[in-house]
Amino acid sequence: MSKQNFTAARVEGFQCEAGKQQTIYWDAKTPGFGLRVTSKGARAYIFESRLFGKTVRMTIGDARAWELGRARTEAARLRTLIDDGKDPREVRAEQQAAHEARRAESLRHDLLVRDVWDQYLEARKEKWSDRHYLDHLRLSEAGGRSAKKGGRQIVPGPLAALMVLRLSELTRETVDAWLGEEVKIRPARARLAFSLLKAFITWSQEQPEYEGLASPEVCTNKRIREHLPKQQIKVDCLQREQLTAWFAAVRSLSNPVIATYLQALLITGARREEMAALRWADVDFKWRSLSISDKVEESGRVIPLTPYLASLLLDLKKRNETSPSKRALAELQRKGRSWVPSQWVFCSNTSKDGKIAEPRIGHRKALLAAELPHLTLHGLRRSFGTLAEWLECPTGVVAQIMGHKPSAIAEKHYRRRSIDLLRVWHDKIEAWMIKQAGIQYGKGPDI
Repeated sequence: MSKQNFTAARVEGFQCEAGKQQTIYWDAKTPGFGLRVTSKGARAYIFESRLFGKTVRMTIGDARAWELGRARTEAARLRTLIDDGKDPREVRAEQQAAHEARRAESLRHDLLVRDVWDQYLEARKEKWSDRHYLDHLRLSEAGGRSAKKGGRQIVPGPLAALMVLRLSELTRETVDAWLGEEVKIRPARARLAFSLLKAFITWSQEQPEYEGLASPEVCTNKRIREHLPKQQIKVDCLQREQLTAWFAAVRSLSNPVIATYLQALLITGARREEMAALRWADVDFKWRSLSISDKVEESGRVIPLTPYLASLLLDLKKRNETSPSKRALAELQRKGRSWVPSQWVFCSNTSKDGKIAEPRIGHRKALLAAELPHLTLHGLRRSFGTLAEWLECPTGVVAQIMGHKPSAIAEKHYRRRSIDLLRVWHDKIEAWMIKQAGIQYGKGPDI
């Protein structure tokens, strides 16, 4: 087809030839510039040329949207690229990729800390203990909701102020100012929050999609760390002469589950969550052992079940397996439920998961009744390790019962004490405790 000098009127009059899907008209003024008209009436400016022996054809745009002069200019630009040995299609693809990269980078810089934090928790949840995961949730909580007990309003966690920022705004100056304010209000929680924040930033730097957003200086800057208060060494611990008052007050609690739970913490030195998660399937009365979940050993640990503690657990087992009154059964049936014994040793009818959740209230009542100083539940664990020294019990035995990580090469690689050997010492520790407490119970081992 012969070339014609394009004018607006001619372009408007071009039609697709009968019997063809499309017809292309070429401009005589601008090399490679043409108009494609389809059988359905669509019109588009095109450019065609040859590069390295191959035909290159590109669509410039809709003729209704592009003015003729502007389309000619674009065709001339494409011709210049061809003359330079560049494929206009590749140039356009590179420009599009660069645009998408800039857009993605812009969106990346707009990512909120909260969004990345949630992904961090989801990615790491299976590698953490339940308590560690819960710490992340509580310290980053926005607050404002009502507490499950007491109706008070939950205050925002220390990290809540950072959650609303963009990840790229986590700079040394921002974190420095945040930590300086938090340590004035709640220094201990601020220390823990900063520790979690550093781990989060380190993780984000290892992810390709978040790399370079948060400042790594947050983790290494000495000035920020100077805000942190010195970690206080906890010293709450029962003394030998306090055992009588403590045992008497705890055993007098109206709730036998809490009373037994508190005594079990002291007698075994277990962590509060480990003991709370104890199931009846974990208790072996025949061979006198307890299988306890352990935050150090994924497989858990097995410790002796001492005689006095076994008697307390047997009493709980009988109560657990005793059917409730007819009135209580009728009430359960009315609600469409049936009664079955609880799987938890330290069960609770009010907690969501059915096991004991908040024993501290009962412990505080016992401490007040006994006129004893403040003692945390972890202080009972500390008390076990301390009181065991009265019997000159090997530290390795105490550590293995408590679930402490081995601190020496010999302990770590060459000593694995059997349950029988642990039982010899554990029975002595318990017998000594109840003797000091003035509890009359059978005949224990010689101490």
